[in-house]
Amino acid sequence: MPTTAQYAVPETMRAAVLVAPKQLEIQERPVPRPGPGQVLVRVEAVGVCGSDVHYYEHGRIGDFVVRAPMVLGHEPGGTVVALGPGADRHTVGRPVSIEPGVPCGRCAQCRHGRYNLCPDVSFYATPPVDGALCEYVAVDEDFAHPVPESLGAEGAALLEPLSVGVWASRKGRVGPGSRVLVTGAGPIGLVALQTARAFGASEVVVTDVAPERLAVARELGATTTVDARTTRLADTGYEPDVLLECSGAPAAAEEGLRALGRAGRAVLVGMGGDTIPLPLAHVQNFEIEVTGTFRYANTWPTAVALAAAGEVDLARLVTHRYGLEDSVAALTAGAADPTAIKAVVCPQPGARPRTGA
Repeated sequence: MPTTAQYAVPETMRAAVLVAPKQLEIQERPVPRPGPGQVLVRVEAVGVCGSDVHYYEHGRIGDFVVRAPMVLGHEPGGTVVALGPGADRHTVGRPVSIEPGVPCGRCAQCRHGRYNLCPDVSFYATPPVDGALCEYVAVDEDFAHPVPESLGAEGAALLEPLSVGVWASRKGRVGPGSRVLVTGAGPIGLVALQTARAFGASEVVVTDVAPERLAVARELGATTTVDARTTRLADTGYEPDVLLECSGAPAAAEEGLRALGRAGRAVLVGMGGDTIPLPLAHVQNFEIEVTGTFRYANTWPTAVALAAAGEVDLARLVTHRYGLEDSVAALTAGAADPTAIKAVVCPQPGARPRTGA
């Protein structure tokens, strides 16, 4: 395995492996060898996503079932420490953010640039593909995106959820002067809010049922927040051009759809139930466009630029930090602490993460 004096790569590493629902083991595994066109990345931060929590608790998400031990985590940032044969896009020591899905590059969707819809994509922490809650990963060099050192490993990791926000704003055609409604002030809702403002939205209203998260939304640029426990959107009179539905709650989606003005655009981002109530008369009479989103495509350059320029504050999202050995605590942080927004795992043995913001 290629190494440098600066980055001596060990033969084995620790990995947080889901062996059964609610059963996670720290296992010793071989460090992967970078293949042709790949780089080896020392993983220094991994954001915990709701899908990781769902796999941990239930062992499945819809049709994706964990049938064999699997490493969780698909929001990694780190440093390139070795190059595979023919890899020439990076230098050892470069900080990178890893885009966790590598498509086939040959199918019709890939050829049309919609590689997020590739049926043969290999996506971290989606059965049976291992994720990044470990000390090293090998990844295609095209999907290890260079980032400025100023972002740090945590910022590099959180470019993945930021990419979800970028993709949502693109799908909703958010632009200068747009009036936007974001339903749900979790991590995705908070990056969607910031992305919409960065794209030029003049107004962004955010709804949620958690006052603590609404307070963070106001910090991050929401023009107005609505506590959905006490206030109906219909009573506010707000008529947005774009709905970015990030809660996954059917009731929030329906209320958001009903709020949209004529020729409005609804982007369904949050993952909740299999069905939502569709106010069909409103959708038809107002010619509302309704679209789903599935991951992202070609978003990293924009996400890097927004974060590097300070247009999006990713650090504000991180409320809890853990070492790899405390991955279970990271996966359950949201249930244990109602103020939690984003937990980050720092896999390297020398890291001394703080538990809490």
